[in-house]
Amino acid sequence: MKVLVAGKGGTGKTTIAATLAYILSESGYKVLVLDTDSIPNTAVTLGVPIEEAVKIIPLTMNEKLVEERTGAKPGEGWGLFFALNPKVDDIAVKYGIRFSENLGLVVVGSIDASKQGCLCPAIALARQFLRHMLTAKEEIVLVDSEAGAEVFGRGLAEYFDLMFCISEPTLKSLDISIKLVRMAEELSIKQNVILVNKVRDEDLAKRLCNKILGEKYRWHLIHYDENVERADYEGKPLRDISRESTIFKDLKTVIRSETPWLRVR
Repeated sequence: MKVLVAGKGGTGKTTIAATLAYILSESGYKVLVLDTDSIPNTAVTLGVPIEEAVKIIPLTMNEKLVEERTGAKPGEGWGLFFALNPKVDDIAVKYGIRFSENLGLVVVGSIDASKQGCLCPAIALARQFLRHMLTAKEEIVLVDSEAGAEVFGRGLAEYFDLMFCISEPTLKSLDISIKLVRMAEELSIKQNVILVNKVRDEDLAKRLCNKILGEKYRWHLIHYDENVERADYEGKPLRDISRESTIFKDLKTVIRSETPWLRVR
């Protein structure tokens, strides 16, 4: 199963992706998280000490690897020749981070060419790697993306089985989520679910969602969890949070509802 976790900045996208990764990996599934944000921080959320995380070089910024695999250095300019189908089948092992037998992470970096200037060889490598992982059958792949599904475009988006679009319980945030879901549908992602995160007033959030989303969109409420905020304040990873905490309980309910073929414990 291939899952895209999208949404505008600040909604808790990375927290949701990391919690899903813990739930699924601890339920016995092989899970690989791919961080494709231009400011990647999934590593810290999953448990890499911040002093080590700052040393991680995203694939799109790894000049040595890009040149080795594509035959061209990032930033050499447009019009150069480079391999469009570089070797990528060993990248997850060589450049990934293992948290447990079932849970790994690869920091890919942004794949949005419009934001990368002349890094065309790097984008080619990253997109080829993503295509390889999204067509692999043996793992659940969770992609923590930049805002919007459109960065994947044709040729990648259709590999996703499911998009979780993370929103906040506000009119503006829900409106953005609706637009992202429509983009995802246009890109052939058939199952799209809006997760309304950090809900403090359940009745108010339900009324708003019923009014704005109604039955046209699939949605779930993810209640505010003070344990997540406390972990952020103390610089602790999500793995230290009790599995009986609100965010874990809510996301297990989502998994059981939206992917009933997956058994979570």
